[in-house]
Amino acid sequence: MQVNFTPEQIARLEKAAAANTDVEELVKTAALTVSEQDEQFRAAVLEGIAAADRGELVDEPEMDARFRKLLQS
Repeated sequence: MQVNFTPEQIARLEKAAAANTDVEELVKTAALTVSEQDEQFRAAVLEGIAAADRGELVDEPEMDARFRKLLQS
């Protein structure tokens, strides 16, 4: 697979990679990370749909409390 970048994008990637790794490794790691996160997100969505189908829903006050707790951590 080949991916083409503009000169400006290449400069940004080179700057990001300069301290830790080469550009190719940076892009490969980023692409694989996005792919893994996408898989996790899709699995969580399917899990949520299945829970909703079973009637396992969360009311608004409980959801608000969960978000507050999440934002505080």
